[in-house]
Amino acid sequence: MRLENVTFSYGDKVIFRDFTLSLPDLGVTAISGPSGCGKTTLLRLIAGLEHPASGTVTAPPPSDIAILFQEDRLLPGFTSSDQLRAVLRRGAPTAKYLEAVGLSAEADTPIRSLSGGMRRRVALARVMAFAEGKKLLILDEPFTGVDPETAKKIMSTLRALSIPILYSAHDSETLSLSDTLIPLSTPH
Repeated sequence: MRLENVTFSYGDKVIFRDFTLSLPDLGVTAISGPSGCGKTTLLRLIAGLEHPASGTVTAPPPSDIAILFQEDRLLPGFTSSDQLRAVLRRGAPTAKYLEAVGLSAEADTPIRSLSGGMRRRVALARVMAFAEGKKLLILDEPFTGVDPETAKKIMSTLRALSIPILYSAHDSETLSLSDTLIPLSTPH
């Protein structure tokens, strides 16, 4: 994956100017940096959700990418299992994904009844289910509200998907779960 001479802005606010970066095609890569430095924008460019004003982005096509956004984007009124059924083929089991995030006992619990950290784990389970067969997994602040020990277990399960993982994070514990760390600063 590569960004070459990328320029991107939101209105008058330039996020990247003639920015070049190569990313590993294997393993787990973390993007770090202060708030506002462009971590989410970088992930969105790679995912094909944003397009540079100039330069090129070389990455798998959007149809081959699974994305976890900063917001959980869970379906209101649905249970934890229903969230997974929404992305799995009809009849595929949901139990292994909920087990992977430590929420087997919450399979039939409505999302509104779960804590923020538990909702985040359901979102992680859903993106794991969706990522099967994809070529890249992008996670924007994946472990917000998740305790460090649970985050380690979940990352172990994510690694077992055997696809490249690219994620953003602020805290050192979450960043330490990566194989490669790429720090961003402002300006680019």
